[in-house]
Amino acid sequence: MSFFGAASSSTTANTAAAADKDIEVADPPTDSISSLSFSSQADYLAVASWDNNVRIYEVGQNGQTQGKAMYAHQGPVLSVCWNKDGTKILSGGADNAGRMFDITTGQSTQVAQHDAPIKCVRWIESPQGGVLVTGSWDKTLKYWDLRTPNPVSTVQLPERCYTLDVVYPLMVVGTAERHIQIFNLSNPTTAFKTMASPLKWQTRVVSCFPAADGFAVGSVEGRVAIQYVDDKNSSNNFSFKCHRRDQSPTQKDQSLVYAVNDISFHPVHGTFSTCGADGTINYWDKDARTRLKSFDPAPGPIATTCFNRTGTIFAYAVSYDWSKGHSGMTPSHPNKVMLHACKDEEVKRKPAKTR
Repeated sequence: MSFFGAASSSTTANTAAAADKDIEVADPPTDSISSLSFSSQADYLAVASWDNNVRIYEVGQNGQTQGKAMYAHQGPVLSVCWNKDGTKILSGGADNAGRMFDITTGQSTQVAQHDAPIKCVRWIESPQGGVLVTGSWDKTLKYWDLRTPNPVSTVQLPERCYTLDVVYPLMVVGTAERHIQIFNLSNPTTAFKTMASPLKWQTRVVSCFPAADGFAVGSVEGRVAIQYVDDKNSSNNFSFKCHRRDQSPTQKDQSLVYAVNDISFHPVHGTFSTCGADGTINYWDKDARTRLKSFDPAPGPIATTCFNRTGTIFAYAVSYDWSKGHSGMTPSHPNKVMLHACKDEEVKRKPAKTR
């Protein structure tokens, strides 16, 4: 089935020709891409956009893609995720609403409401069952049981929610004014630790370690901090510069600094990617404190990224990231979703050196 029009799947011939090149997803959104999320059950990719829509693509074995479904918000969609069994997509947007799309019925329903745009949605799969958490610019977090219309509980945040991530039982929330709140989801209504970001500038993204024992923070000034939750591991905390460029060979002390837009952890190897407003992507090994790979696939910003469930496909969006505000949004900005076939040597940890 193709719902984006007759030519919605990229052809196998193109795929074969681009065996070593990243593959462009056919029929991309028509405005900036804000969020990408792969299903945990199959190679279905959900894409949220400022054109008010969420699109769902099926990714074939050779990387060819086909549009399978699309549903709308009444404003730009800022975040998207899947539930655990891959039957539902959850999204939040500038219309202050959270929506659920049921894959089996093709129906979209509103399941959450805030007083300001919903910046982040995440699915929490706990021993007691699944709930949706929404983080908003109205300075609240809300937990939703999708069977009931009202939130299960509401948590007051110190500032507007800019980013949040969940790897049960850990949830980390980054807000305006560099506040970071850490939750143990066995007690989801109270943060057990509140701290200032280890980075000096505005928080852009937080991403939990797969082991749920820490998180990475990315900021607007081309830096990432690696932060462990338990104080006994604090000696392993560090931060590093990335997504910077020398202005010229003769001015190495004057770097151009770019926002770190997204951080995605590999589901198998525990390494991670960063992407930035400079149009580059890096893969990192935090334990060895080394960069595994760097590539710059785009002349424009890379807005958001994600790995599929097996870590064999890395999706990234070439799109305006709003790091320069409204004035930086020009009609010439591309909107592309690209698929990169991950090789083990790119994403696997390097073996420890023996003396």
